[in-house]
Amino acid sequence: MVENFWKDKYPAGISADINPDEYRNIQAVLKQSCQRFADKPAFSNLGKTLTYGQLYELSGAFAAYLQQHTDLQPGDRIAVQLPNVLQYPVVVFGAIRAGLIVVNTNPLYTAREMEHQFNDSGAKALVCLANMAHLAQHVVPKTAVKHVIVTQVADLLPPLKRVLVNSVIKYVKKMVPPYHLPSAVKFNDVLSKGHGQPVREANPDANDVAVLQYTGGTTGVAKGAMLTHRNLIANMLQCKALMGSNLNEGCEILITPLPLYHIYAFTFHCMAMMLIGNHNILISNPRDLPAMVKELSKWKF
Repeated sequence: MVENFWKDKYPAGISADINPDEYRNIQAVLKQSCQRFADKPAFSNLGKTLTYGQLYELSGAFAAYLQQHTDLQPGDRIAVQLPNVLQYPVVVFGAIRAGLIVVNTNPLYTAREMEHQFNDSGAKALVCLANMAHLAQHVVPKTAVKHVIVTQVADLLPPLKRVLVNSVIKYVKKMVPPYHLPSAVKFNDVLSKGHGQPVREANPDANDVAVLQYTGGTTGVAKGAMLTHRNLIANMLQCKALMGSNLNEGCEILITPLPLYHIYAFTFHCMAMMLIGNHNILISNPRDLPAMVKELSKWKF
């Protein structure tokens, strides 16, 4: 292909080039954005909003727990098996700050699919929703996973609403099958133990792996694509350049119905929108249209 073939194909006002070495790693992007947009909303779900400042504080507590209360080391893999809830960005950015490699995992996986991905990735830790913990109970003993953190849907909501929502999900809707994971730690206990503790901020090279993103397995078993920090930073900058003036920094509200563990939403909503300080409204279950309409009715677009 002719070099720079696409340069004259971009619309006016959109740069044909980016500098993927503008940042050393995702940590550098996160720190800059959370300082620059500290008081701006970052993620909302079920009526609760985390600002960028709060995201940095909570992800720091999660990172501190991983460093001080587990034997996990930089480069170890942590499987994140969560839908679109506020815990997802806290866990992902906290794990990255601790130097771990994130393994995005579909919460709708069967036990067989979980076992394959955990073993293939070499995951040593798992963060999962209580709704799926009954599957983890059977899968974890067959893998190298040593640390399990379990969260409930409403764990980051205000106390009264947290108890109410989690109780309805568990006892009224009966969406949490019984499970037995005696060594598992509750997500809120993790944040409590890590709160206020120092974080040894990881500083990986640009070409170090940040995420293992698995395919859907349509051509055989799912395969993990190795995404480096530089890969993801390039994607962030590409999104920013291509959106041009259509997305202003620090003031846009974006609806996020696609799951963050999927590569599209992960790249655009979780990473690129973090770079420019915009606000994602997380839709936990887009199939529940009445609930989604109710969630969106709280915001002015």
